[in-house]
Amino acid sequence: MCGIAGILSLKAMVVDTSMIQSMINAIAHRGPDAEGIWQENEIALGHRRLSIIDLSSAANQPFADNSGRYIVVFNGEIYNYNDVKKEINDYHFRTTSDTEVLVAAYAKWGADCLYHFRGMFGFAIWDKAEKELFLARDCFGVKPLYYFIDDEVFMFSSEIRSILASNKVKRKVSIPALYEYFSYQSVSSPYSVIEDVSQLEAGSWMRIKNGVISKKRYWDVSNPKSDLDFTNLDAVQKNIRSLLLQSVERRLVSDVPVASFLSGGIDSSAIVGLMSEVSSSKPNTFNISFEENEFNESKYAELVAKKFNTNHTNILLKPSSLLDELGNALNAIDRPSADGINTYVVSKAIRQKGISVALSGIGGDELFAGYPVFSQYLQLQNRKFFWKLPSGLRKIAASVLFSGSNKNNRIRQVLNAPSCSIEDLYPFFRQIFSPEQIAAFSSSLSTTDHITSVQKDLESRKQNIGSLPLLSRVSVAEYLGYTQNTLLKDTDQMGMAVALEIREPYFDQDLVEFVLNVPDKFKKPVYPKSLLVESLKPLLPDEIVFRKKQGFLFPWSIWLKNELRSFCNDHITNLSQRPFMNEKALLSYWQRFLSGDKEIRWAEIWVFVVLEHWLKKNEVG
Repeated sequence: MCGIAGILSLKAMVVDTSMIQSMINAIAHRGPDAEGIWQENEIALGHRRLSIIDLSSAANQPFADNSGRYIVVFNGEIYNYNDVKKEINDYHFRTTSDTEVLVAAYAKWGADCLYHFRGMFGFAIWDKAEKELFLARDCFGVKPLYYFIDDEVFMFSSEIRSILASNKVKRKVSIPALYEYFSYQSVSSPYSVIEDVSQLEAGSWMRIKNGVISKKRYWDVSNPKSDLDFTNLDAVQKNIRSLLLQSVERRLVSDVPVASFLSGGIDSSAIVGLMSEVSSSKPNTFNISFEENEFNESKYAELVAKKFNTNHTNILLKPSSLLDELGNALNAIDRPSADGINTYVVSKAIRQKGISVALSGIGGDELFAGYPVFSQYLQLQNRKFFWKLPSGLRKIAASVLFSGSNKNNRIRQVLNAPSCSIEDLYPFFRQIFSPEQIAAFSSSLSTTDHITSVQKDLESRKQNIGSLPLLSRVSVAEYLGYTQNTLLKDTDQMGMAVALEIREPYFDQDLVEFVLNVPDKFKKPVYPKSLLVESLKPLLPDEIVFRKKQGFLFPWSIWLKNELRSFCNDHITNLSQRPFMNEKALLSYWQRFLSGDKEIRWAEIWVFVVLEHWLKKNEVG
């Protein structure tokens, strides 16, 4: 796990190494173990290393293949690199690193090397012979990759702040990105919050040669391929267990100790149980506990740790720890996100115990229908008749039945949707603010000129998605929406802020491709994530399976009105003065929240606070 950056002059000018130095200095937190720069004429590559596989300096980057033709900078892990290595018989390896396997695979197969990899990554390879730069990102977008291009230069990095550090980019906010952010609390590909900085889409590669960019999507979550058996429940469950075990085993490949988050919930407990089966040593597990019973899940984590005989560490925190770390967490974010503060606090606590790699149970809900949105979607499918009514009649019914609150506003939008297909409904399920609300808050944003990237992505995949089981359609929407743009990005930026590599076994290509093809009759939960539990039976004790889910339910609403009131007020007031905001509407919304208006959630206020903090810290106008 690392941080990467690069500069390619499109005018064949020699690159100033001080610029690439500034870029990698900005992401030093991602790689505290080593720093490297390679520069030759019009190209410069930079790297910050967190040493995980082959700890020797021979594996430092930028790294050249044994011919010297290809130079790579690589962020992430190729979990199956030893298997790929066996397929490359015409290359003499000098290290035991996955980095060298990656560049050797590219030398052998070119872009097709991506079909061989199982991992999380963002990387760039410079071909000295062809004067060509190749960049790629993993299937799910676990690892970020941003880029900027104008008439003179192409630049890329693992983080936006690194590109800004080059001083080549105007620090101007992107209006389309603001629309995305207000809609879903994060910004989705291809946008970034900076006007001229873009994201490479997940599962895609791009090539730059002679100033011309070509792109290709090499993997698409809406078109999962699998030739395994889906007709027999026993066979389905056996395959799920086998694939999940394989995924966990892949993610234990490391030359440093690997730990696991353990909340005591189904997802993390399953990961720990499988770790105990495939690991040659006792798993290291970490749980964050609290003195307050309403927050504390430690008894469940201890039950799991005892069952699987782990080296368990319980880290006691106070809820106020979140407040104490709030400034550090907000300064750590690379792009505005109203989520992720919890991840920062937990990651920092584990990193301080000397751990640099940890497995996480995130992704289980998306894959095994664990969120309420799955059951909500099925319920709507049973009421398809409503969408057969004339649109005018539906609008009248929706306006009469639902008015007033944000929740009712969302229901009204659902009922007014063109159809009850997932591409028409999902954008409302995860919505923070409606188009009408956004238009009221921001004078620069229209209700008609902006369609979110999530909507575009779903619409462009309509045919593929429509061929999947109903529950899998929701999973695909989640992967393209909240999961990719909020959950995974927050996990990366908050973990890497403290140099902790977080690996996610539920985001495994082979596992996901199989489960997305599983029929609804097998996947529909009889109890929470029953397909996952039954596939692993008797791995998980009933106390874990049937416990009440808690999670980090901290009193944010109270904090925003008390301990954080002055902080929030300053940020919201400053944001209201920005040219793209409607001052009166925003300040009125804030006052309604303070006066106890139950229609306004604390998360809606926090969206504004985080945005202003990020804009001010990064001097973006």
